[in-house]
Amino acid sequence: MNTYKITLIALFASLAVVGRYAFAFLPNVQPVTAIIIIAGFWLGPLSAVILALLTTFLSNVFLGMGIWTVWQVMAWAGIGLMSGLIGKYWSNIPLLVLAAFGAFSGLFYGFVLSVTMYKFSGSFWGYYLAGLPFDIYHAAGNVVFIVMLYPVLSRLFRRYYNQWIPV
Repeated sequence: MNTYKITLIALFASLAVVGRYAFAFLPNVQPVTAIIIIAGFWLGPLSAVILALLTTFLSNVFLGMGIWTVWQVMAWAGIGLMSGLIGKYWSNIPLLVLAAFGAFSGLFYGFVLSVTMYKFSGSFWGYYLAGLPFDIYHAAGNVVFIVMLYPVLSRLFRRYYNQWIPV
C-alpha cells in the first residue's frame, strides 16, 4: 500500500464521517455505506475494511460510541469486503447493478445489527421488524448516494490508476 492510496483512504474516511454527521438528522440515510462500496470497488477489499474501521470509529466519536460500534465495523467491513471482491473480479459492473448492491447492503447492515443487538432487546423478530423501515431508508439512501457519487468518484479513481499503478 503506497502513500497515495493511504491518503485516498483517509480522504474518503473524512468524507464519510462528515457525510454521516451532516445527514444525522435523517434516520439511516447516510453516505457511509455508498462511499465504502465505491472505495472498495476501486481500491480493493483491504482498503474498504480499513475505511470501514476508520469511518465507524471516527464518526462514532461525534455521534456516540457504544457496543454497537463493534457490529457497525463488522457490518461495514463485510460490505466493503464484498464490494472489493466484486471490483476485483467484475470490474465492468453497470451502475445500476452497483446501486442494487447498495440496496442489498443497506438491508444486510440492518440485519447484522439486529442479529447482534437482539440479545439486549430480548426478541429478534420484534427488534428486526421495528428496524425494518429504517433499513429500507438506508437501502434507498445507498441507491441515491451511489448514483450521485459513483460518476464523480470514479473519475478520481481512474486518475489514481493512470498515475500511480505501474503497467
